Amino acid sequence: MPIPNPNSDLNIENQPRNQQTLADFKVGVDNVIFSVDTMENRLLVLLRKRQQEPFLNLWSLPGTLVRQGESLEDAAYRIMAEKIKVNNLYLEQLYTFGGPNRDPREKIDSYGVRYLSVSYFALVRFDEAQLIADKIDQNSRVSWYPINKIPQLAFDHNEIIAYGHRRLQNKLEYSPIAFEVLPKTFTLNDLYQLYSAVLGENFSDYSNFRSRLLKLGFLSDTGIKVSRGAGRPASLYKFDAEAFAPFKDKPLVFI
Repeated sequence: MPIPNPNSDLNIENQPRNQQTLADFKVGVDNVIFSVDTMENRLLVLLRKRQQEPFLNLWSLPGTLVRQGESLEDAAYRIMAEKIKVNNLYLEQLYTFGGPNRDPREKIDSYGVRYLSVSYFALVRFDEAQLIADKIDQNSRVSWYPINKIPQLAFDHNEIIAYGHRRLQNKLEYSPIAFEVLPKTFTLNDLYQLYSAVLGENFSDYSNFRSRLLKLGFLSDTGIKVSRGAGRPASLYKFDAEAFAPFKDKPLVFI
């Protein structure tokens, strides 16, 4: 038998199902936008400073309530377009966060409205990402934060970021998500820096990563070399999606 909750004003477990009040929901979209700064070997997430209550002046994820007639995905892309300009983009629905009292407005809303957050996560190229000031308030702030230096955020957004980080790490292990945001040609070090920023520096040493990756056969050497700094010129590679197909949804052996 369910245990009654003494802290609840309304113990719905003891009510007949046909007498339980149905929840009324407002649906929002929150985007966890990741990027990798390969120069500093950092995984970053985009935050914005809130300009209204609740949580005035606290940092939060870029988000919005879904408009009448708007799909969830359209709302996710809309908030992306309002905060950042980017060409290469990977966007995927993450999870729905809908626990009671996750939003302070639920306590003051006389109609008992609940606030759901359908979260999306994105991976964008740091070098190409251009942040945009708020169209209404030019003093509105959007900023990249290193994943290990995120402050206490509004709502349950710390939890959403943690969930998104785990999903991103998992995606790197069995999907070609990294190649969605890399340039068409890249060095092995570019790829290694992306993996190490997301998975942690100790996931693999570079020489082991390089030798195992090349044996898999889904990278093609373009025959072009580039010089960066004082080291030896590095070869540029291209991703071969057809050659990657047998590895799709399987853990990659160099992880």
